[in-house]
Amino acid sequence: MKHSLFILISFLLLSSPVIGENHKGETLYRWSIYPELVWKGFGDKETHPEYKGEVENGIPNGLGFIIHPNGNKFVGSWENGKKLDGTFTYIVGSKYVGSWLEGEWWNGILYDEYGKVHTKYVNGEEIKQ
Repeated sequence: MKHSLFILISFLLLSSPVIGENHKGETLYRWSIYPELVWKGFGDKETHPEYKGEVENGIPNGLGFIIHPNGNKFVGSWENGKKLDGTFTYIVGSKYVGSWLEGEWWNGILYDEYGKVHTKYVNGEEIKQ
């Protein structure tokens, strides 16, 4: 009996949302734009950007990707629901590779659709090429 009770208590503790807040491979949908981001576990990928990846406390945190309804996508790391480092690819073929700070390009490179460097960003400042 004591053994069964121990197993039951262990199961309840390990499956508790208080202990199990970190999840991998979840799908979230973004319901608003900067500066206020709202993430929900439901949405329509034809109208809401769809995130798949690591989640902590109901928001993207860790590695993941987001695909926007228009086809633009970001693959990389997230912190507190915001992009941190990675690659944002536009459907036209251009892309930004680097880091973000508060939703803005911070340190990275913007490439045109042919892969040629268009603009460099250093501490948020544009350096035209």
